[in-house]
Amino acid sequence: MSHDKTVASGVPLGWDDTQTYFNSSGDTPGVSRPEDQFVGASGVLFEQAMAQTRMAVCLCDPHVTDMPIVFANRAFRRLTGYEEHEIIGRNCRFLQGPETNQRELDKLRSALANEDVAVVELLNYRKDGSTFWNALHLGPIYRSDGSLAYFFGSQWDVSEVRAVRAEEEHARSMARELSHRMKNMFAVISGIVNITGRVRGIPREADEINGRIQALGRAYETTLDEASSGTIEIGPAIRAILGPYDADTQRLLFLGNGQRVHFATVSVVGLVLHELAANATKHGAWANNDGRVELNWYEGKGRGPSNLVVHWREYGGPGIRMSPDSRGTGTQIVDRMLRHGGGSIERRWHDDGLEATIVIPA
Repeated sequence: MSHDKTVASGVPLGWDDTQTYFNSSGDTPGVSRPEDQFVGASGVLFEQAMAQTRMAVCLCDPHVTDMPIVFANRAFRRLTGYEEHEIIGRNCRFLQGPETNQRELDKLRSALANEDVAVVELLNYRKDGSTFWNALHLGPIYRSDGSLAYFFGSQWDVSEVRAVRAEEEHARSMARELSHRMKNMFAVISGIVNITGRVRGIPREADEINGRIQALGRAYETTLDEASSGTIEIGPAIRAILGPYDADTQRLLFLGNGQRVHFATVSVVGLVLHELAANATKHGAWANNDGRVELNWYEGKGRGPSNLVVHWREYGGPGIRMSPDSRGTGTQIVDRMLRHGGGSIERRWHDDGLEATIVIPA
């Protein structure tokens, strides 16, 4: 069996031939303080755990000048690329380099001086010169009488985690920039529509178009941070789209939560809900003082790909019944967009208001 034994100044450190204890003191094997011993099966288990764990582990002796490493397991050697004889007897600083953050090193020095615990992320250097980000946990180990025996260090390569963090931060930065530019774009488009409406004498039509533009802007603004992942949570977008229609927060009840959809779904959801809300304000439930709307959204599961199902139900409205032939511009826009995207809408008119079920490929 392979053991993680160390050698310093010719004195074997580790377990004796019978594997009954860890000779952490560096004394002659077989002579050890009771508090430094891992007796019987415990010593065997400790040795096997240190040999097999994927986490790099080392022990440093604070009672020797420059606090050298006196134990380093197999994972430590794999992580750093150094052989055992190149590690034992050296201070851990041999893993540092020109780009290692001095502020993080100061935290370690303070922890060592105060016999405290420290957790830092350091840029360390392997034997071949390559770098890795090391999540280092440092802490003191005490004997039974309370005196300091060793400093324990565990190292974990978090280079991939750091890379993901950097990518996520870059994505958030790009999303913020894109959000700023989209706001400007929607503002410019809105200004053009207003000017055109005044010049051509069609201000009411211009207001309707601007309402749709603003609904799209609100929908996109809440989802850009997640857009880089390809999918977004649709709930915040739905709430942003309909927020202006629920000023007193009493006439609109949101029942859905947590559904993730493709980013491209946002534009369809934004325009459909805007048209339903505008219609409810002019002719439906919100045209009455006590009218209200309940809105639910959830995943529709079938044999094919999953769909986003949005259920719109109005209560307390005037009970207007509409025939399929009496459709306004907003209704035609909704139907056309849904057909183009492979979705559908089913409308049912009740005595107290409209019920609509929208299905959109998610």
